[in-house]
Amino acid sequence: PAVSAVIRERGPTWQKAFGAFILTASHNPGGPEEDFGIKYNCENGGPAPEKLTNTIYDNTTTIKDYKMCTKFPVVDITAAGNVTVKSADGTTEVNVEVIDSTAVHVALLKTIFDFPAIKALLDRDDFSIVYDSMHGVNGPSAKAVLVDELSQSESTCLNATPKDDFNGGHADPNLTYAKELVAIMGLDKKGQKIDTGDKAIPSFGAAADGDGDRNMILGSQFFVTPSDSLAIIAAYADAIPFFAAQGGLKGVARSMPTSGAVDLVAKDLGFDLFETPTGWKYFGNLMDSKDIYGGTDYTPFICGEESFGTG
Repeated sequence: PAVSAVIRERGPTWQKAFGAFILTASHNPGGPEEDFGIKYNCENGGPAPEKLTNTIYDNTTTIKDYKMCTKFPVVDITAAGNVTVKSADGTTEVNVEVIDSTAVHVALLKTIFDFPAIKALLDRDDFSIVYDSMHGVNGPSAKAVLVDELSQSESTCLNATPKDDFNGGHADPNLTYAKELVAIMGLDKKGQKIDTGDKAIPSFGAAADGDGDRNMILGSQFFVTPSDSLAIIAAYADAIPFFAAQGGLKGVARSMPTSGAVDLVAKDLGFDLFETPTGWKYFGNLMDSKDIYGGTDYTPFICGEESFGTG
């Protein structure tokens, strides 16, 4: 999500990115020695559609060789700033800019959600929250939002330090792998209540996957399925300023394996409803139906799928 925000929001106009490569473990977080992948997001911040990925594949079949710049210096990516690398003869130079994607991401989130209202809820004595980043990339964003913007304790952020190997875990936000959070919320891996003794159970819990684009939602000793969380968000979308300012939702979509809970919301509230194959590129086609394909404008739009992705 932070990369998508950078593509869409970061300026000035002459510096805007026309896409981005994302190095990610995505659904298969096995660490640097195991599963690994490269995603490409387009100028709209969304996943590359099939037309583009097919063209990229066709181009790879014509590659005969490639060259490596083995002496290119290592760039410190832990600090934002510019690095200029010049060739030995001084005829060529490359500029590398390290940016803070978290800052761009949080700035965008503040235009979408009602941060003062969220803070008022979190500040109540009868409400508590814990957010598990599972040692994925979402840790810095979680801290920036919950601690820096909303003035909550750092204890609300669980496993918020990103690690190459996800600290030996499997960064998939579900009842099986987010077991630390699940236990804190008073549940077992089947979503059944467990005895927590005298230990207080938070009111709200959430976990993000390794690259921060899928989330599991939990209540106090209560598991919210991804199908239900999608339906709830759609039903109360007008409480989100971004949607309310645009006249409310126009459409919703779900993947085929996702339950029909959101179908009932769409029918009741008069939204256009779509069922797609699993994969965010299919949701992207709907989001871009007017701008890219010249079709009906379905935005603002909410979509979700069975493996805890919502957007």
